Amino acid sequence: MQSFIEGMPKAELHVHLEGTLEPEHIFELAQRNGLKLEYASPSEIVAAYDFHDLPSFLNIYYAAMSVLVTEQDFYELAYKYFQRAVQDNIVYAEPFFDPQAHTCRGVQFSTIINGIYRAQVDAEQNLGIKSQLIMCFLRDESLESAEAHFEMCLPHINKIVGVGLDSDEKDNPPEKFAPVFLKAREHGLKLTMHCDVNQKDIVGHLWQCVNDIQVDRIDHGINALEDSTLCDEIVKRGLGLTICPVSNQFVVQSLTASEIHEMLQLGIKATVNSDDPSYFRAYLNDNFLALQKEGAFSKEEITQLCRNAFEIAWVDDAQKNAYLNTLDNYLQDTLRAVY
Repeated sequence: MQSFIEGMPKAELHVHLEGTLEPEHIFELAQRNGLKLEYASPSEIVAAYDFHDLPSFLNIYYAAMSVLVTEQDFYELAYKYFQRAVQDNIVYAEPFFDPQAHTCRGVQFSTIINGIYRAQVDAEQNLGIKSQLIMCFLRDESLESAEAHFEMCLPHINKIVGVGLDSDEKDNPPEKFAPVFLKAREHGLKLTMHCDVNQKDIVGHLWQCVNDIQVDRIDHGINALEDSTLCDEIVKRGLGLTICPVSNQFVVQSLTASEIHEMLQLGIKATVNSDDPSYFRAYLNDNFLALQKEGAFSKEEITQLCRNAFEIAWVDDAQKNAYLNTLDNYLQDTLRAVY
């Protein structure tokens, strides 16, 4: 099963580029940019990853990304993720980035996105991994800040496929950002929003995503299972859920394997993703392997999770079919190898 999972072509739809910043790279960038860290070594940084809920994680997360300053920093951040992604046979990715976390430190929006975009171009040419970028708004910032950053993105809108919503969900419901998401929709962008595990008013937030914002998919979304009518609506609309098993474990002490089993049985397009792999010490294959170990998923179920990711990816039908054909060819080759 391990080799079957590792060799399977995959799409990753829920990964924060800032969450791929490895401790060694943090030290390298701090030294290059003349910044002082409170940690003496990369191992001390890893030892500090003692988070138990979303706020405690975010405190460390935002502090670490302060080392990202120049366009080259953002280029390296993204390119290193793509290099790591191809090791897991990821052929397509839709990574997130959080511009507000950088512009508040004086980094120009163009510096951020131009560095990431150059890495995307080079990664497709050099590594064979195609990607499209999702700009996230920080939900614990104001609507006005989100709208200002949407205006910043307009000269670069060809570099973005969609917008998302992340960060601390408490008292920051999806409807708070309805106006800026409407603007994004009017500009032809896709929409997604985080609905993290076991947050305050989470089922209500999920309904807001579905009915009020009319998202194209939902990030996390495990708590949808608490409302059968909501599940029916998600299936009816063909909405995909980008679930992150290892990061879930830090919140609910479970990889949510049983919940993912249930979603597959209901026909919900659940997918597996790594979220912030540097911080949770688990990239995409690690998430699949841990999930399979906890939940005894069959090859058919693992395949369905991978197929779902390609099916809900924001690519045109021709590209989607090409990826699905690649997956089918892998399955056929695997079957021939067995027999």
